[in-house]
Amino acid sequence: MSNLLERITVNPRQCGGRPCIRGMRIRVSDVLDLFAAGLSAEQILEEMPDLEADDLKAALMYASRKLNHPVLVA
Repeated sequence: MSNLLERITVNPRQCGGRPCIRGMRIRVSDVLDLFAAGLSAEQILEEMPDLEADDLKAALMYASRKLNHPVLVA
C-alpha cells in the first residue's frame, strides 16, 4: 500500500513544486478536484488516459496522509 505513495512526485521545477502523479504535469489537486466535482474513478480515467487506477488511489492516500497530522494546541 505504501508503494502507492511512490507514484506521487514533487519537483520544484514542475507545477510550482506541487505534488504530481508520476512526474507528469497532473497534480494531485487536479485529481482531487475531479473527485470533488462528482466524477467517478472510471470517468477520471477516461478524461485523463495517462492515469492508472493506482494513481487515483495514490492521490487520495497522499491527501489523507497530509491532512492527518497532529496539531499542537498551546
